[in-house]
Amino acid sequence: MAALLQKIRDGSDAAAAEQEILRITGLLEDELNQRSAEAAAANKELENFSYSVSHDLRAPLSTIDGFSRLLEGAVAKGNTERSTHYLQRIRLGVGNINELIAALLTVSRLLRAPMTVQPVDLTAMVDASFTKLRETEPERAVQIEVQAGLAAQADPTLLQQLVDQLASNAWKFTSKKERAEIAVGSQAGPDGETVYFFKDNGAGFDMAHAEKLFGIFQRMHVTSDFPGIGAGLTTVQRIVMRHGGRVWAEAAAEQGATIYFTLPGG
Repeated sequence: MAALLQKIRDGSDAAAAEQEILRITGLLEDELNQRSAEAAAANKELENFSYSVSHDLRAPLSTIDGFSRLLEGAVAKGNTERSTHYLQRIRLGVGNINELIAALLTVSRLLRAPMTVQPVDLTAMVDASFTKLRETEPERAVQIEVQAGLAAQADPTLLQQLVDQLASNAWKFTSKKERAEIAVGSQAGPDGETVYFFKDNGAGFDMAHAEKLFGIFQRMHVTSDFPGIGAGLTTVQRIVMRHGGRVWAEAAAEQGATIYFTLPGG
């Protein structure tokens, strides 16, 4: 830049100076376009996030309001049994709201948490996560294959959260399979980048609804079959995005699912 300014001042090599100005202008325009695209994507994400929050908080609030009105009537009639029942339903509603808020805070913190990217032994991290899951249900027979030598360049704390979420999902959604199978590994992408994956033969889902998969509080199965509030894959997506990577899924109903993700530098 200093050399360019000197050429402009003394009038030497005007053609070269003009070309350099055009080059720098082009770079600045590209940077501006990229930032504008990122801002537009962030605004769209915020819009979707706000809609999901307002929609999903409304349901338990309506439940609390409805049962509080019923409780009021039962108390007025001296019906202790019904009053107790309504009070329990209200408490369940409050618990649901607390769970939703806790999930929102977790996702929100992911966007602000400081990052320290460093080499991570991903194989050891995945093994440790599944060891904890086996301890919670030692009676389950699950075949788990984790590729040796998996490594990544990532923030260890955030990557641990990602691994725990994906391992937990694979464990949960294979719970109804007589012979559950889970595989974790990596493969080379079309452009040579490392693509990591968590694959299972569990409940899977219909790819027609894949666009909802990473949305906050979006669920592919009813709570009675698989408990949860639908925030796990949102967490995974935020972590991958913070690392500048991509995440996507392939699945078929009752045939399992595979979650893929990239971590630049992995």
